[in-house]
Amino acid sequence: MGSEKKHGKRRSGVSRRAVLIGGGAAVVGGGVVAGEEIRRVWRGMPWVRTPRKPGEIDHAGAQWIAANAANWRLADRPDDYTIDRVIIHVVQGSYPTALKVFKDPLHGAATHYVVRKDGHVAQMIRELDVAYHAGNRSFNERSIGIEHEGFVDRPQDFTDAMYRASAKLTAGICARYGIPVDREHIIGHIEVPGTDHTDPGPHWDWKRYMKLVREAAAEQGTARGHAPAEAR
Repeated sequence: MGSEKKHGKRRSGVSRRAVLIGGGAAVVGGGVVAGEEIRRVWRGMPWVRTPRKPGEIDHAGAQWIAANAANWRLADRPDDYTIDRVIIHVVQGSYPTALKVFKDPLHGAATHYVVRKDGHVAQMIRELDVAYHAGNRSFNERSIGIEHEGFVDRPQDFTDAMYRASAKLTAGICARYGIPVDREHIIGHIEVPGTDHTDPGPHWDWKRYMKLVREAAAEQGTARGHAPAEAR
């Protein structure tokens, strides 16, 4: 966790009248943008975005507790940004502490989800949107962030209930966006390029966690009536 001071924050401030698309180029604020950026700008317009419902969640069973809007950016993923990473965080504090700081507009950071020691999951930001959690703009745009209650130097904080609930959450995210269930695509905050964070720390049991994610992915795939993609 930790404040990013709105790292990677980008607000285009582009209105409907400011976007002219035609002839293979878009005129935005006096500049000319082409190709994929045209499609991204257009998809980012309010009249194109996926409809929102207050309190709507992406993970079944999660409790909606909204992060402050200063700690994330409105988007329309995966249409405007491909989602191909899940990033694992540890709070360095309690579940209530995580909720408190993510609701604080001065904190400058928040994750999509927070997992409590007993396995309870709070969703604070829609997966559609970009959370300021990774300390790297590109990784913010491409990832879902999951915070976990506890401290990196206290292995006892990482309970079985927490591991299992988080693994089920990660498996569902991977299924929704076609993310391979492997350590290239499910990473710790410490593995984000340029970060100064060390979580989830040396006591996070990656071997155990990935096994649980694969098992959850297999169960979810069976429940949907088809075999899951091969876990790498």
